Amino acid sequence: MQPAHNVMVLYTGGTIGMQASANGLAPASGFEARMRQQLADQPVPAWRFREMAPLIDSANMNPDYWQRLRTAVVEAVDDGCDAVLILHGTDTLAYSAAAMSFQLLCLPAPVVFTGSMLPAGVPDSDAWENVSGALAALGQGLAAGVHLYFHGALMAPTRCAKIRSFGRHPFAALQRQENAARAESLPAALNYRQPKALANVGVLPLVPGIGAAQLDAMIGSGIQALILECFGSGTGPSDNPQFLASLQHAQDKGVVVVAITQCHEGGVELDVYEAGSRLRGVGVLSGGGMTREAAFGKLHALLGAGLASDEVRRLVELDLLAKPS
Repeated sequence: MQPAHNVMVLYTGGTIGMQASANGLAPASGFEARMRQQLADQPVPAWRFREMAPLIDSANMNPDYWQRLRTAVVEAVDDGCDAVLILHGTDTLAYSAAAMSFQLLCLPAPVVFTGSMLPAGVPDSDAWENVSGALAALGQGLAAGVHLYFHGALMAPTRCAKIRSFGRHPFAALQRQENAARAESLPAALNYRQPKALANVGVLPLVPGIGAAQLDAMIGSGIQALILECFGSGTGPSDNPQFLASLQHAQDKGVVVVAITQCHEGGVELDVYEAGSRLRGVGVLSGGGMTREAAFGKLHALLGAGLASDEVRRLVELDLLAKPS
């Protein structure tokens, strides 16, 4: 947790640097000059700036862009930066921060994500307080790994979510279950220096009366993994033999199915109820306390690393971010 002295700022676009266009607010270049003017007298560490291409509204973020971000972070650290600040739109910020937590496993430097709910320069904007606050936090010293900073709070990206579409506190740390066993070692393919292939991961929320046809459509779409958003502690339509057969078919096809909870807090324990243990019986894995964002990012990293299906199934139920004791 050494104080950062040379920070790379990666600007992806998002609300923080948007300006008015004929069709509404849109990502805009020129943010570095505005940032230098604003922070000229602020007690923050020295920083450099890199504008990613293309600049995007974070609604257009995708796993391919994550790979470019991973490369940019690695290049910055190799070029002497001891920390990285990523400016990102808030809509998918939690997804990207969680994904990069797994894309950058073992990175020996801190990475902080932040953004704003209102563009820099407009009345009551939260942009500069978040930028200067994130830089100040890096200057004070943060642990290696990925962090999310917003309105004075540092959060673990895999344990938080955007819960509001308004105001200065859009993100909240969630009380997620933390009972996953720690992975004793990580395959070399998961190291931050190793590029990752793109993966195809689907998400299916369960609703009362959901049938096998919807599940079959997902499985037949070419996905490699499916996040099944279950009720409560991990239950689903266990009295529907067709639905269970579809899940068994997914396992037979090599599709990794991971159960997470739809609840904001808590987690999955598949063996508490019969309706959950039947899911386990047809190959569904427990996502424990993972959020949707964390499960999505984790599966992209595991599958993108080219690991064998059995290894993916083993590691998805383990904590890959816990530090060795």
